[in-house]
Amino acid sequence: MKPRIGITPSTSTDDLGHGTFYRFNLSDTYVRAVIAAGGTPVIIPPLIEDVEDALRGLDGLVLSGGGDIEPSLFNDPEQHPKTYGIDANRDRFEIAAWDFAAQHDLPVLCICRGIQVMNVAAGGTLWQDIEDQVPGSIPHRQSEIGRKQDETCHTVTLEPGDNPFRKILGSDSVETNSYHHQAIRDVAPGLMLGASTSDGVVEAIWNPQMRFGLGVQWHPEMLQQKFDDHAKLFRALIDAASRVPAATS
Repeated sequence: MKPRIGITPSTSTDDLGHGTFYRFNLSDTYVRAVIAAGGTPVIIPPLIEDVEDALRGLDGLVLSGGGDIEPSLFNDPEQHPKTYGIDANRDRFEIAAWDFAAQHDLPVLCICRGIQVMNVAAGGTLWQDIEDQVPGSIPHRQSEIGRKQDETCHTVTLEPGDNPFRKILGSDSVETNSYHHQAIRDVAPGLMLGASTSDGVVEAIWNPQMRFGLGVQWHPEMLQQKFDDHAKLFRALIDAASRVPAATS
């Protein structure tokens, strides 16, 4: 059987003429990336109270991109005016899902918002708005400089040493896209810096206690069809998920 990979969706509340609906939304790029790498995608809605029950039988997990995290969860007393899209259900579920993955060594790839969830769950902090809070920052929302989703906009430099991103990508840097206004401020205790951009913004972290516990700030699922470096991340996730028994069978 192909590895079953859970993917968390974004959420929205839509007011329509016949009622108000709380919806789950997921770009097909995540699904296509998992399928192309050899996995079977399973969408996991954040309303399931028992996270262990939600993840039971999965071989891997993707925490996807989306809105911002409630600032109080990383001990920031004020909400920045540009912070948006907070969803308590999603925050609760994804933090618990990361904790479960870390405790059970379930392979997990955390993307954009996902890397921020990973860091906050482990005790790290975030910048709520890079442009306002990181002096000298380069553009991190490429749509604002006219770049499309399958185009790259900046170079991410990988940290030296025993860095899983170097092993997976086979290089010391990678060209990435960028669609975020928040980023990791302080890397959580127990997690390791994997990569950053020229302005010092964290672009990748990893958990050395897991066989595969990686987070990236960019969107490899949008690039994997065009650039093999980004497909390598999904193939590495599927490889790890193929070798590790399901979290709770």
